[in-house]
Amino acid sequence: MHNNWKKNIVTFLASQNISLFGSMLVQYAITWYITLQTQSGVMMTVAIICGFVPTFFISPFAGVWADRYNRKLLIIASDSLTAITTLILAILFIMGHGSIWLLFVASAIRSIGTGIQTPALGAILPDLVPEDMLTRVNGVNSSIQSLVFLVSPLLSGALLTLATIEAIFFIDVVTAAIAVFILSLLNVKLHAKALQKSDISYFGDMQQGLRYISNHGFIRTLFIFCGIFFILAAPLSFLTPLQVTRSFGAEVWRLTAIEVAFSVGMMAGGIIIAAWGGFKNRLHTMITSVVVIAVGTFALGIVPIFWIYLAIMGMVGMVLPMFNTPFIVLLQEKVETDFLGRVFSVLNMISSSIMPLAMLVYGPAADMIRIEWLLLGTGLLILVEGFFMLGNKVLIEAGKPENKLEPI
Repeated sequence: MHNNWKKNIVTFLASQNISLFGSMLVQYAITWYITLQTQSGVMMTVAIICGFVPTFFISPFAGVWADRYNRKLLIIASDSLTAITTLILAILFIMGHGSIWLLFVASAIRSIGTGIQTPALGAILPDLVPEDMLTRVNGVNSSIQSLVFLVSPLLSGALLTLATIEAIFFIDVVTAAIAVFILSLLNVKLHAKALQKSDISYFGDMQQGLRYISNHGFIRTLFIFCGIFFILAAPLSFLTPLQVTRSFGAEVWRLTAIEVAFSVGMMAGGIIIAAWGGFKNRLHTMITSVVVIAVGTFALGIVPIFWIYLAIMGMVGMVLPMFNTPFIVLLQEKVETDFLGRVFSVLNMISSSIMPLAMLVYGPAADMIRIEWLLLGTGLLILVEGFFMLGNKVLIEAGKPENKLEPI
């Protein structure tokens, strides 16, 4: 590990969070534009599918690329694709060709960029940070991202009320360009496989990655529980803005408020996990987070007062880094570096496919029954999953400190 790793990680996190800021501005603008224009669960489902499904299809290739090639260049390429797409979108809107369906197409292309970038981001961090600092750095990054999530909806909401959506598109183009420039200055040592000439085909590499996951009891089991969690968390993730619009009022400030409350909670949670590090057994930290998320999801289905609703959103946001950080660190610690890209790509496939598939049920259901009922039901089921995780010996054993995972 380079002696100047701190300088490298500061540069890297700066570039990625600048890029994230612009992307979040656009994401909030698109989501709120569709929500306020349509107030339709079906249209929200279409938007979610466009934003996730392309990630699913590109992820297997992206995982191989992240293990074969220069991860820094892959991140630069994905940021550039996102910037170009957003620039074209802005120009078309200015020319009077803007529409909901054009936003769907742009979201799909941006999703491809996300699919390329995510495995590379997950795999490159151990190349920049000493292993014993991964939890702290991931926690700090979570807090920085939460600050971005806090500022982004505020600015996006202000711009949507004071200016046009095109202004937000152009901000994203500028931030992406800045991020690419900063990242280009970073010197990242290539991982071993990127220096080798590979004779294995793409599909051969994919098969190796899938075999690697299936042969590790911990990774396999963790991904199964992760998939179940994504199914149950879809209403919390995607339908709460629609719930607020229907139950409390269709004002932009309300949508901004729930994002701000969630982001403040996440920022606090990131600081806590960076300073604390979590329980000795990382799975206990994750399970605690799952239980609190379950209680919060259930509570969002019964709270009649908006300010209490915001407090609960903040609580859910606060415990989310306590799930994400140990989850990512466990993978970064236990997965061989030559397989990191493919493991993260499979995780990306799970998240990008299961939630849209779940929304095929939840979205239309939200137009037939109250979203509150969906939150009550999924909250109870998330709580049940938390207790199953606590009773799973493979997960608990793998979460213990100094436990070196071996294939089984």
